[in-house]
Amino acid sequence: MTISSGIKRRTLFAAGLGLLAAPVILRERAEAAATGERNLMDGTPLPEINQFKLGSYKFTVVRDGINISEKPYETFGTNQDPETVKALLTVNFLPADKFLNGYTPALIDTGSDVILVDTGFGAAGRARGAGQLAEGLKAAGYSADDVTLVALTHLHGDHIGGLMEDGAAAFKNARYVVGQVEYDFWSDKAREGTPAEGGHKAVLANVVPLAEKTTFIKDGDSVAPGITAMLAAGHSPGHMVFHVESEGKRLVLTGDTANHYILSLLRPDWEVRFDMDKAQAAATRRKVFEMIASEKIAFLGYHMPFPAVGFVERQDGGYRFVPKTYQFDI
Repeated sequence: MTISSGIKRRTLFAAGLGLLAAPVILRERAEAAATGERNLMDGTPLPEINQFKLGSYKFTVVRDGINISEKPYETFGTNQDPETVKALLTVNFLPADKFLNGYTPALIDTGSDVILVDTGFGAAGRARGAGQLAEGLKAAGYSADDVTLVALTHLHGDHIGGLMEDGAAAFKNARYVVGQVEYDFWSDKAREGTPAEGGHKAVLANVVPLAEKTTFIKDGDSVAPGITAMLAAGHSPGHMVFHVESEGKRLVLTGDTANHYILSLLRPDWEVRFDMDKAQAAATRRKVFEMIASEKIAFLGYHMPFPAVGFVERQDGGYRFVPKTYQFDI
């Protein structure tokens, strides 16, 4: 499809929204400080978007929300001494006692398809400031009805929560792509009574109702022209990454392969609490980011610092995150 408004107008519009929102946000923060109230999702004006081109494809990255959590060492480097985790954060100019997690769905406009990769928290996250995908798409000049394909890296709640809205499909004109292994695991009744039961219920509510419009894929399958899936299991049983190529330019959407730009990338072998198979997840991190570093291609990581796009280079036994600047603009 052809989107009539250009990137410049969308960018200026989004910037204007941010400027208009800033006084309100600052006032709310001041009021919260005066009353002692604290909202963990109040760190960034929302909606926030970033747009760039990859060959002929147009990307829009949306910040669905953020979360500030305590004690990073209880999530990352769980097989390490907490002081070791704190020291790595400190030497990288980050707080040792807190960390910020962002959630970044991405829209890919190929000219013939408008493809959404992951959907954020949806309505369930709005009470705490998340679930901003729909508003972000509007700021970029799109609507939910423009989306023709939704591709899911995996089926954790922060990736599937935006699939449904008020009991109906949020993207009514879309078809869906989901990994077969991932779907089979989370939709299976065997998850009942296990630690995965919450995820099972979320999939029953958000993904199973869309099964008739879903294509179930495996490693190496095509998602759409120029987009190929690769199994990258460990974080979840059927976690996928998506390779995108247009006019010789390449980018990999890595989903939750790495969940922190220091604690997961610089130390890929450190265990992460949310990785279901921790040894497999570490091996997958090494495999995926060694490929990205060796081939010097871009990646978009769902939990990387906004706009979640960058490169990696080998450093200190792991990988250093290099955020994008103007590589895609000239």
